[in-house]
Amino acid sequence: MRITGRLATSTVAAGLVAGLIVAVAPTARAATSEGTRPTATASKDSAGKNTAGQRTAGQNAAAKNAASKAPAVRAPWAELANEATGADLWSRGSTSEQPMGSITKIMTAYVVIEAGNLNRVITVPKGIIAYDKKYNASTAGLAPGEKLTAQQLLYGLLLPSGCDAAYALAAAYGKDGRLTDFLAQMNATARKLGLTKTHFSDFSGLPDPGERTTYSTARDLVTLGRDAMRLAAFRQVVGTRTYRVPPTSHNDPHVWTNLNSLLAHYAGATGIKTGWTTAAGNCLLFAATRRGKELIGVVLDSSKPDTTAGMNAAATDAEAMLNWGFSK
Repeated sequence: MRITGRLATSTVAAGLVAGLIVAVAPTARAATSEGTRPTATASKDSAGKNTAGQRTAGQNAAAKNAASKAPAVRAPWAELANEATGADLWSRGSTSEQPMGSITKIMTAYVVIEAGNLNRVITVPKGIIAYDKKYNASTAGLAPGEKLTAQQLLYGLLLPSGCDAAYALAAAYGKDGRLTDFLAQMNATARKLGLTKTHFSDFSGLPDPGERTTYSTARDLVTLGRDAMRLAAFRQVVGTRTYRVPPTSHNDPHVWTNLNSLLAHYAGATGIKTGWTTAAGNCLLFAATRRGKELIGVVLDSSKPDTTAGMNAAATDAEAMLNWGFSK
């Protein structure tokens, strides 16, 4: 079992012809069967109490009506917001600190893009082997000694959730190649963005040194997602369904498929990142636009209470939240 956010390992195909981004039209998803999901209550109770401390019949009816219109979501921690304003439209446990798996890689990409020079050529370091093996991590299929641009590595980082790509980027953008310096940059950026309940101890979201030493909240992740989606380079990558790296004398061919299934079957989906570890469960930070309205949201540990549901649970939660939000 892989411990970063992904559905399957990246495909490394030999002998591929040269290519860049493949635009694939969204396709309809076959209906899936899931167990009964708990209905979320609104983040704030709109019905007050009377002077005796009891709700009136009218207030009870209003509260019941509000709850019935909330999205059916299994994730214990979630938030849906207006992308333009950041206004919280619906949330549950959104300020609780939780691990988020490979959603961490959004900050890794953010730091790299802000640093710039995405055309620089980076040699994939030997350290990726031990790093990936230690955690049985998801990879982009990179081999030590390959030379790729930072831009190409961003696709390897964010589409197949390559921990090897994260390591290569962290080593390249850390001062003097120090991974600890890159982590310091990630945490400094979190403070700059006002993510007061977020901390990074690993640039991939792997449990290093512990399952919960990298953590955030649903609310902080929505804020991070909004800031990241304002970077044109980031938005382009996370909105791509398939990316091909042609073979050269310096690198093998690679084909990377985005693990965010919403891009394939949810009309208007624009990104952004999956996540998974044993402690984090199935997670998804997502965004979509319809009729000029963009929503952004996140679900953490959608696998509860059904641990067999897989990433479909996170995508199903996301769809329920988006459909609810767009209907308002």
